[in-house]
Amino acid sequence: RRARSRGRVASTLPQAGAEGGHWVYPSAQMFYNAMRRKGFEPQEEDMRTVVAIHNTVNERTWREIMRWEQLHSECTEERKLVRFGGKPDEPSLKARLYGALGYKPPFDRHDWVVSRCGAEVRYLIDSYNGAPSTGKAVAMHIDARPAADAVSGVLDRLRMPLLRLWHAGAEREPSRPKA
Repeated sequence: RRARSRGRVASTLPQAGAEGGHWVYPSAQMFYNAMRRKGFEPQEEDMRTVVAIHNTVNERTWREIMRWEQLHSECTEERKLVRFGGKPDEPSLKARLYGALGYKPPFDRHDWVVSRCGAEVRYLIDSYNGAPSTGKAVAMHIDARPAADAVSGVLDRLRMPLLRLWHAGAEREPSRPKA
């Protein structure tokens, strides 16, 4: 039996209600215990890697959410993560629609609530296994987007694809000589 680390690592995710504070990731021991409580049989020797992947996924998810938050530059306050929760047995509408079209379902689903100028904004996160590639231990796709339960979330989900298309077109446009 290997000893599992009890050391915790601070994230870069600002925590609402903790002035200047950030969320702290679970230790390998805490993660192991949580997996056992949920009915999994984790391998002790894998826990360090599992926790590293978990932490990396959360950091990537936060960056994806911040890309959406750029649509709200009028809010100058720092965004903070208020709370989060896993919902692996509640697939999002998008995941259900993709499943009906024959795509593989996400392996995980979470809701994150972010504080934006004092208002709480919910984000849906679906995590999919990605195509394996050489030199990468883990490949995954994180689909983070605002929930469509508020007008701003619906508008953001309409605006973002248009902005991405606009920026992609601007990058391909040949530069013109100056007059």
